[in-house]
Amino acid sequence: MPDRPADRPATDPSDRAADRPGPRPSPDEVRAYYAARPSPLVAATGIVLDRDGRVLVLTPSYKADLELPGGTVEDTETPEEALARELAEELDLSVPVGRLLAVDSRRPGSLGRALIAHVHLVGPLSPEQAGALSFPDGEVATARWLAPEEAYAVLPARIAPRLRAGLAALYSGSLAHLVDGVPQPGSPAGLDPQRRTALEHAGSFDAASHRAARPKAITAASVLYTDAAGRILLVEPTYGKPGRWNLPGGGIDSDLGETPRAAARREVREELGLDLEPGRLLGVNWSHKPDYPARIRFLYDGGVLDPAALARIRLAPFELLRWRAVPAGELRALVKPSLRRQIEACLRARTEGTGALELHAGRPAGTARKRKKSQGGDDKGKR
Repeated sequence: MPDRPADRPATDPSDRAADRPGPRPSPDEVRAYYAARPSPLVAATGIVLDRDGRVLVLTPSYKADLELPGGTVEDTETPEEALARELAEELDLSVPVGRLLAVDSRRPGSLGRALIAHVHLVGPLSPEQAGALSFPDGEVATARWLAPEEAYAVLPARIAPRLRAGLAALYSGSLAHLVDGVPQPGSPAGLDPQRRTALEHAGSFDAASHRAARPKAITAASVLYTDAAGRILLVEPTYGKPGRWNLPGGGIDSDLGETPRAAARREVREELGLDLEPGRLLGVNWSHKPDYPARIRFLYDGGVLDPAALARIRLAPFELLRWRAVPAGELRALVKPSLRRQIEACLRARTEGTGALELHAGRPAGTARKRKKSQGGDDKGKR
């Protein structure tokens, strides 16, 4: 067996007892070995948002450059623990550290050490939390809430790309992989669509990077039920905007191999306690909002529920508040405009025996969107 390299001391834990003579290194020796290794600095950064989507930007008291909240990870801390500590020390803010949005690896700069920065979501903060910020340790002189575009413009060049990529990851429900602030070819978020397309056309993606970088869509399945009077069955969720109603249904567990039809049946069983096979597909709706994943909804015909079936409804207690059957004329006051259009289109398809329909935000594909001249149009700026 060859000798151990001279630069790998006996305390290297990769030297197993079976591979070399002598005793196994003690825990203290192992800790000392790793403490002496050259290693990157690790930082934890928070993208702190308020409920208007504004970003918290700090003016430090000890330097000219603006900053995002956060700092260096110390000793045995995790990045999440370090960020929570920094928020408490800098801003007197005690809130949970949210999900990881981005990781930025920076090559050695003036300090001679590489840096790994973890970027986490914090908030959105309530108005009360935002108004109670203070600077107990004196490291922060002032704090401002800025719109994202304003924050990109004033933050240093090393930080602004992290914010931009982190917000892209937030909106897309993904994660950004950066090196020196530049999204990498396989980054699931933050990669400019034009650059992604150019890389695809140049054959620069391996299979794994191609899957990671492709745009994602969120899929759901809903069921349209009516009663004997033609009223539509709606449910009010425990989440979201109060007073906003939906069709029975929910997300498709595609990662488990679930099909849209199976998801529709499962969701109705879970939400209403009714185990009913969905009828024919009435329509597929595609909705898109800039920066967010597209949403695809499969709408099935549930048919007419008789009084006995309606009496068997048992709501999922932590998911739904109420159900009701409403005339089509009352939909405008209860559901989002896009969903109202989907329901109305599917009712026509059911009556006329047509479909399945291809809908875009509730409108038949290829139909131009009509612009409202008045300020009161319910379609203006809504999905």
